[in-house]
Amino acid sequence: MLFTSLRPLSILTVSVALLAAGCAWLPPAADAPVAKRVAALLPADALLLGEQHDADEHHRIERETVEALLAKDQLAALALEMAEDGQSTARLPATATEAQVRAALEWQDKAWPWEDYGPAVMAAVRAGVPVIGANMPRARMKDAMADVSLDAQLSDAARVLQQEAVRSGHCNLLPATQIVPMTRIQIARDRAMAQTIVKARQPGKTVLLISGSAHALRTLGVPQHLPTDIKVVSVRLLASASAPAEADTEFDRTWQTAPLPEKDYCATLKRAS
Repeated sequence: MLFTSLRPLSILTVSVALLAAGCAWLPPAADAPVAKRVAALLPADALLLGEQHDADEHHRIERETVEALLAKDQLAALALEMAEDGQSTARLPATATEAQVRAALEWQDKAWPWEDYGPAVMAAVRAGVPVIGANMPRARMKDAMADVSLDAQLSDAARVLQQEAVRSGHCNLLPATQIVPMTRIQIARDRAMAQTIVKARQPGKTVLLISGSAHALRTLGVPQHLPTDIKVVSVRLLASASAPAEADTEFDRTWQTAPLPEKDYCATLKRAS
């Protein structure tokens, strides 16, 4: 079972990488308008929103972030982990139907419920802003698993953390021989998302990437693969009742939202394996 297909595990992936880190905590989302918080992060060539995939409030924040950037005419493109590189709405008119948009993105509703992401996607489409797939195509995963050059994309220390995140994200069920290949897939996905941002950038505007929070990690994720001349701001959306105690170096901001009901993701995975 591939790590890339397990939506809830992004939460677990981050937990290992942040074991020693706290969080640059901000009050819950309801305490400040999203538009105001977005404006405080600009200018930025790239804005990364790292979500918890099953948090409904995070999808609302994503839509409002799109709307805030559109209101300032600053949205260059909306890039999505939830669609593959090469898929785009760029050729669709602003009047395109949701069915046309989903077809253009080859949307996989079973993995990514359209009701969660459709409002943000359609806000961009209606404004004539392209929505683009950023994730590495599944067809390239096998090659990525064998690509030893990916091992050098992170420092030794960061690569070890990424391996631990992959192990934890699979609830310690992966065979030891699969840790390195699966880590390469994670690195390749981050690099693909970074390349998407580079291709979509426009002077004076912001490419917004929506992804799982693991991809938004400054020391492990997409920011590691961006050129140094791109100003990137990474925001973690965190569904939690309490504020972490220490300063966070993994994200530029953490926007806290209401906690989710407790769920044992590993128990679910073990039953499915």
